[in-house]
Amino acid sequence: MNKQFLLSGTGLLLAAGLFLAVNIISNLWFPYFRLDMTESKLFTLSDGTRNILRKLEEPITLNLYVSRKPLAEYPLLSNYAVRVRDMLREYREHADGMLTVNVIDPEPFSEAEDQAVAEGVRNVPVGGGKNQAYLGLVGVNSTDDRRAIPFLAPGKEASLEYEVTKLIYNLAHPEKRVVGILSGLPIFGEGPRPEPWSIVNTIREFFELRDLSEAPADIAEDIDVLMLIHPRDLEEDVLYAIDQYALRGGKLMVFVDPLSDFDLNAPREDTSVAPEVASSLPLLFDAWGIEMLENKVAGDRSFAMRVQHRDARGLREVYYLPWLRLEKKGGTLDSEDFSTRDIKLLHLGAAGILQRKEKAADQPVASMAPIVQTSQQSTILERDLVMFQRDPGVILDAFKSEDRQLALAARLDGNVLSAFPERGDPDTGDEDEDAGEDEEDAYDDPSGHVAEGELNAIVVADTDLLQNRFWIRIRRIFDIQIPQTIANNGDFVVNSLENLSGSTDLISLRSRGEYARPFTRVDDIRREAEERFRDKEKRLKEKLEKTEERLRELQKEQNGGGKILTPEQSREIAKFKKERLKTRKELRAVQHDLHKNIESLGTKLRFINIILVPLVVALLAVLLNFLRFRRAARTARAAAAED
Repeated sequence: MNKQFLLSGTGLLLAAGLFLAVNIISNLWFPYFRLDMTESKLFTLSDGTRNILRKLEEPITLNLYVSRKPLAEYPLLSNYAVRVRDMLREYREHADGMLTVNVIDPEPFSEAEDQAVAEGVRNVPVGGGKNQAYLGLVGVNSTDDRRAIPFLAPGKEASLEYEVTKLIYNLAHPEKRVVGILSGLPIFGEGPRPEPWSIVNTIREFFELRDLSEAPADIAEDIDVLMLIHPRDLEEDVLYAIDQYALRGGKLMVFVDPLSDFDLNAPREDTSVAPEVASSLPLLFDAWGIEMLENKVAGDRSFAMRVQHRDARGLREVYYLPWLRLEKKGGTLDSEDFSTRDIKLLHLGAAGILQRKEKAADQPVASMAPIVQTSQQSTILERDLVMFQRDPGVILDAFKSEDRQLALAARLDGNVLSAFPERGDPDTGDEDEDAGEDEEDAYDDPSGHVAEGELNAIVVADTDLLQNRFWIRIRRIFDIQIPQTIANNGDFVVNSLENLSGSTDLISLRSRGEYARPFTRVDDIRREAEERFRDKEKRLKEKLEKTEERLRELQKEQNGGGKILTPEQSREIAKFKKERLKTRKELRAVQHDLHKNIESLGTKLRFINIILVPLVVALLAVLLNFLRFRRAARTARAAAAED
């Protein structure tokens, strides 16, 4: 087939027919085949999701409620609904027939709308509040258990896969998860304060709680997550039980602290002796390959909390470096980890610093991923300075930036060795060396000791964040105590427990990339234009304020004194009124020009991106083709001339 034939009318018709045939065949035979060419593989399910779908043992139905007509007026929502539908179909393809996906349009006053409301889908007002629209997901398992995502918000698209996979996983495993708590702090209440801390009530809403205060020498296998709070002076048998629980696949959430605010302020009989305020798990941490810096506390100039302090000048507010008010910016709270991605604010008090510990090259250690960190404006404070220095200003004056982020909480996972190798059968190692090849048999210890296993844990170097006063304010209304949250500390704990209590596949999920690809250049130009016009707008506003102030003074003199204005004063008032009108007009013109300029710049860049660039590429292709054809024709003519 030569080029002349391709360019002929018959060739073009055949090419169009071939293109049409390929599309029809692909739609019939490969309806769900996709080639994901996005940078972040946005349309590809992660391995964790596919593993969970493959392991489904009972049928699950997903009902996606989409109000087509009302949402058609909102491209953001309607396009998002299409992407959700396509993703659910991708789920179905990997579930080996165990997942059914229904797309339901709940039209107004229909049975489908009643069903959507009954299943927990939330309606949203559209069309100026005249209509209601639905965009929610409900999952149902074989025993009619239901779980819903009431509204699929486009703003949470990055966590869509995690939320859907979690919903399916919870339907496949509907039993309530069990959290065992071994705490060195009286979080369940004791003594003069028998009521439990708010964090206990918060966790109890989502999990079955077991108090392990008696420090059992064995951790029950049905405990999904073991929560260790302020572990101190634990007996070796208890540490061994924790070690073995973790290596057998149990999940851990550990709270340690170099300086517990609760211990520091607890009443004590002998005030001449410094209180014991620290907790840690050095033996286990060493086996996992991490450490918490001893007697050190993290400080942060950028996120220090403001506290009230009374000195010679009276009561005043000052920044207190050890107490942190961490906001979600500057990488302080990991945006990809599901423990912290939806957290906006965390309050911590005198947190410790976690870091990797140097180990022998052949010893397996867990990978450590910080999920809560300081900003770059951090400092490492001596614990004794924080304990005994009551003037926050002194600590602030001693600030010296480390110019790096310090890890305050981290996720650990990976293969680790037991911290108690001596507890295994001493003969097992020799037998295994002889046995050789099968690595699993190397740890088949007849004593039941597990020498190596996969660790899944979150370690937090602060216990103060669990105290009520760091995240709860109690309001009294008609003698009823109503707790109000002032930080997301409770959400952080619950998110972490939810994530850990799922399967390893669920824990492995991370946030997806962003689907939206904004015109960043347009945004930059918009900011530059705004800054340029804002200066002019600011000057005009200042001028207008001065004009109006002078005008008010003149009118006040006239009204208050009851005087008859001189011709000069009348002219001056008229002049200022005219000036005011002129300034307002200029101000409106500036604001109008600002919007017009921004829109004009945006339109030009969109034109360049959407139309001009493809057009230039197409013209280049035509030009290249023309040049090739011309060269071929010239060659053919030259050949004919030689003949």
